[in-house]
Formats: sequence, C-alpha cells, structure tokens
Amino acid sequence: MCGIFAYLNYNVTRERRYILEVLFNGLRRLEYRGYDSAGISIDSSDSDSPPLVFRQEGNIESLVKSVYQDVAATDLNLEESFSVHAGISHTRWATHGEPAPRNSHPQSSDAGNEFLVVHNGVITNYEVLKETLLRHGFTFESETDTEVIPKLAKFVFDKANEEGDQSVTFSQVVLEVIRHLEGAYALIFKSRHYPTELIACKRGSPLLLGVKDLEEEASAESSFSDAKFPSSNGQPKELFLSSDANALVEHTKKVLVIEDGEVVHIKDGGVSIYKFDQAKNNHGGTLSRPASVQRALSILEMEVEQINKGKYEHYMQKEIHEQPESLTTTMRGRLIRGGSCKAKTVLLGGLKDHLKTIRRSRRILFIGCGTSYNAALAARSILEELSGIPVTMEIASDLVDRQGPIYREDTAVFVSQSGETADTLLALEYALENGALCVGITNTVGSAIARHTHCGVHINAGCEIGVASTKAYTSQIVVMAMLALAIGGDTLSNQARREAIIDGLFDLPSKVKEVLKLDEEMKDLAKLLIAEQSLLVFGRGYNYATALEGALKVKEVALMHSEGILAGEMKHGPLALVDENLPIVVIATRDACFSKQQSVIQQLHARKGRLIVMCTEGDAASVSVGGSCRVIEVPQVADCLQPVINVVPLQLLAYHLTVLRGYNVDQPRNLAKSVTTQ
Repeated sequence: MCGIFAYLNYNVTRERRYILEVLFNGLRRLEYRGYDSAGISIDSSDSDSPPLVFRQEGNIESLVKSVYQDVAATDLNLEESFSVHAGISHTRWATHGEPAPRNSHPQSSDAGNEFLVVHNGVITNYEVLKETLLRHGFTFESETDTEVIPKLAKFVFDKANEEGDQSVTFSQVVLEVIRHLEGAYALIFKSRHYPTELIACKRGSPLLLGVKDLEEEASAESSFSDAKFPSSNGQPKELFLSSDANALVEHTKKVLVIEDGEVVHIKDGGVSIYKFDQAKNNHGGTLSRPASVQRALSILEMEVEQINKGKYEHYMQKEIHEQPESLTTTMRGRLIRGGSCKAKTVLLGGLKDHLKTIRRSRRILFIGCGTSYNAALAARSILEELSGIPVTMEIASDLVDRQGPIYREDTAVFVSQSGETADTLLALEYALENGALCVGITNTVGSAIARHTHCGVHINAGCEIGVASTKAYTSQIVVMAMLALAIGGDTLSNQARREAIIDGLFDLPSKVKEVLKLDEEMKDLAKLLIAEQSLLVFGRGYNYATALEGALKVKEVALMHSEGILAGEMKHGPLALVDENLPIVVIATRDACFSKQQSVIQQLHARKGRLIVMCTEGDAASVSVGGSCRVIEVPQVADCLQPVINVVPLQLLAYHLTVLRGYNVDQPRNLAKSVTTQ
C-alpha cells in the first residue's frame, strides 16, 4: 500500500541536495509496495516561510524530475546546509480520489502549509470530520480522506491559541487530532510551528523508527524515556521513519517497531513515546498528554544485498531463482534427522509450548488472503491426514464479513507474508475476541500478526520485493508441512509417512534447483501464449492450490485473464469453455489423483482442447494422448510437497509472459505488496 519515509538529521550538517536524495532513495526502496503518485516536503531557506511541498502523479522518477525542475525555476540553493532538518515523503496508492498531484501526499492544512501529513491507511469517519471543518471555514483541495487530518491539526492549534494556551506542544496537538480519528492509519506530522520536529503515530498500519547515532552507536539494549533517546546530549544523529525495514537497512539496523496507539515525538535529537488509548481519551476539555513509555531498540536481521537485484533483471526473477536457498533457510534448525536414536523429527520452537492445546482442538482454521490462502490450501490435506483434526479454510475478509463462528476450542492459523494484511488482522482480532488459540505464520519479524498471535512460526524466506509472491509462497507451504508433522506426533501408524516427508523436505531444495532448469522452456512457452487473452489451469488434490496460485501469478503480473479450476468440477460448467484455441494447463503429477487427471486429459482432448500438461519425469507418454499435448516434466517428491515443485514452472511462465508483453513485472498495475487497507 502507501509508503511513508521521513529523515531527520540532528547536529550533523547536511546539504539540501543530500536531504532530497535520502528522501528519494527512501521512496525508491518502498516502490514495491505499489503506488500511483508520490510527494515530499522539505524546509525552505527562510524560517519564516512555509515548508516546500512537491507532489507528482506517476512514478518516483517523475517526482524527482519535477522537483529538480521546480528547484531550477525558483533558484532554490541545493548546496544550502542544515544542522537540523526534518523532511517527509510518501508514495500513494489511490483509495479516495484519482491519482493526481492534488490528491498526493503530503496533504496540507492550508496554503501556508502550517501542518503537513503523510498517511498510510483509511480514515473511516473523514466525511463527518470534513463536514465539521467546512462549517468552521476550511476549504478542501483534494478528494482524499487524509486532508481532514492536517486541517484538524490546524483547527486544534488555532483553538488552543485563541484560548490563550501559547505553550501547546506538538504532541498535544497530535494527540487531540488522533482522538477524533477512526479507521487505520500510520501518520507522520510536520509543522512550521514546530520546525525540526516530527511526530509519528499508528493504528493498524506498519511504521518503524530507525536510529543512527553518528558518534556512539546506542546499545541494542538501550531504552527510550521521555528525555532520552538514548540521550539528548547533543550527539549528532540521524533518525528515520519508514513503512518497512527495506528503506532503513542501508542507513541503520537499529530500529523500533512502533506499536498501535503509540505517538512518537522527535525533538532536539530525543524521542518521546506516548501510549494513546482511544477508549480512555474520548473526552473533551483541555488538551492532555498521557505519560511517556519506555521501549527497546531491536536489531534488523537483514543485509543490504537482500534488497538489491544482483545479477537479475527483476526482483521477481531473482526471488524465483532464490527458492532453493530460501527453502533451506526456512528449514534450517527445524528438521532433525539422525543422531543417536536415528530419529526424524521436526522442531518448531515457537509452537512447542502450545502443541498439546493444538492437538486437543475441535478444528483448525487456516485464515489468509490471496497467495497466503493458496499456500494454506496446499497444506490442508497433510495437516488433516497427520493430525486427524478437521481443517477449514477461510478467506479473511469473508470470515469477518459474515462473522463466522469461532470457538474457544478452535485453533486459528493466520497466514500472511507481510504480517500486516488488514483483512487478516481484523480476522485475528475477531478470533482473539472469541477465545481461539491464534497461531501466526509470517515472513516479517515484529509484524502485527507476529506480535498479536499467541504463538507462531516465521517462514524465514528472506526479503521479498516483487509484488507477486514467489519464494514466500513455497516457504509458507514448507512451514505448514512442518506444522503438520509437529502436530501429528510420533504415532507408529504414521511413522513411515512422516519419515518419507522429512526425507522429502531435506531433498526439496535440490529438486527445486532441477525444476529451475525449465526456465528457457517456459520462456519458449510464454512466446506461444503472448497474444492469448485467457488461460485455464486445472488441478486437484494437493495441486488444486497450485492451479489457483499459478493462475493468480499470470493474472497479477502478465495482466492476462487466468483461472485456477478444481478439475473435479470440470463437467459442472468449465467444460463449456473448451475449444481448439483456449490454452489449458493440466497438472497431472504422480499422486492419488493421477488416474483421475488422466481421465480429465482424455475428456479435454476429445473436445480438441489445446493442452499443456505438467507431469512427473518419465510420464510424458502416459499423459500426452497421441503426442498431441505440450508436456512439462518435473521431478517427483512426496505428494504433499509436490505443490512446491509444480508452482515453479508456472511462476517462470508468468514472469516471462509479463516481460514479453512489456509490463512491469515487479510492480503490476493497481496492485500493492502489502494490503494494509480494506
């Protein structure tokens, strides 16, 4: 969704050109989140003049170009130095109002830019606030929900001054503003009344604070207090605020994950953190300030190399080819094979204290959206088989919409690559209210789902930049297969099955390396499909999820209509679409459903279907009727792990189709990496 980045230098001299480039590069690191416009705000040369605001529709380079054009036209001195300066920037993914400069952020309180705000999220009561502000004489320039926020800040500030409170602080103004806001948000405030100060706050949308002490790096164990961050002793430092860690890691690894309801006030090189409780603070009267709280810095487990493309042309391409390594990392330290007792077991440290409770569950619910839902679906069968517990699938938004029943005896597993998915978070809140044991499966340490679930497993797939998830999907399947092994226990009846799966997990990275050798073959297939309008993908059993995910990848990035279909439903409607022109992928690798898929192929061939069949190596003759089908052969693994192998050729197909069709493979149209609004 929207990306927020802010940079504040304290007692370290930085030129305006440097400040601009830091802000621009911060936005570039957030590009993958998806956006359609961008903007920044920096200080003018004259302290009495309003902050400068630049906003532009389109990509970040369009913003950069327009800023430097404006700078040249106004003779703004890019070499001017600031010992203290606070700049903010934003990439917008349109929700309220079309992509246009007037709707881009920062949004302003007035022509004088007294208060500026960048925002990720949605303010659900903005219409009511807007009506109130209109009655008080405010005029609105944009169609956004965000514009009410800076205008409300100005209203609060002006009212306090009219009542003679000349000492009202920036944090008091912001606290009063957020008392009136409903919905989800991550916000950064900048004001000409409080130069060189920034305030950040959040509820539901991600926001991190990064700290770089230029003289003496603070210990990871240091904590913040009202007066210290870690100290206000005049030491030169740089402070950063960002929607995610990708924009911070090149500057510092020392971060604070801002919690919901926290207000972070940066002033004079120090940081004050206040905990805002909406329920306790819905009162009128004088402006109040809650007590400050202490928080500890954490260290990012990320390297700059992870957010670079390396030898690859695109992030999606890089992440597809990284899967042997990402799967190895996902399993590292969790699979045990050998030892004195020659045991083959799984150890998931984040779940060990809750396994007994999970095993006693009346049912397990998998809850997710999009690719994460598909990954859970791929693991559903093996979890049911090994645990004997009924497993139900829930799309997060649908569960919340219909308020589906969840009980105290249930275990709810929340699957989200980012750990910040808005619909999944709402479903988590709902499940917690109903007393279920909540388990998180995410790729993001410190994310909202990781923090608010009772227990969980990080998939450790590494940073994923491409909007269309690839390596996170396969790592999610592997984690959930290990979850099934952990819950299933070591009963004699399923010992052989368990050991075969564990052996298959050990071999999986090398098998993925083998299937990646199909890259050129999938590029050739993409050339044949480049002009097609639609693609059907049939799967069943473990590979119904593969059909859904493969079709989703083509849909997301190649902008081609594609549909994943349960092969058992073929004769209940989809068969009407079959002719000699429509390309159809049938997944028919060796498993319990193989003979049924052979029958599907026969029926499609009888209707002159244009077939592309994915089969196990050596099975080409068994699936290609009279040699009429195009065949993709893949290595065989344990049936519950086969979806990891089978999805890779479809990922490659989607990638090559997109590049050949001339679309942006890393930032597909209208999509965002992390969906943090409903």
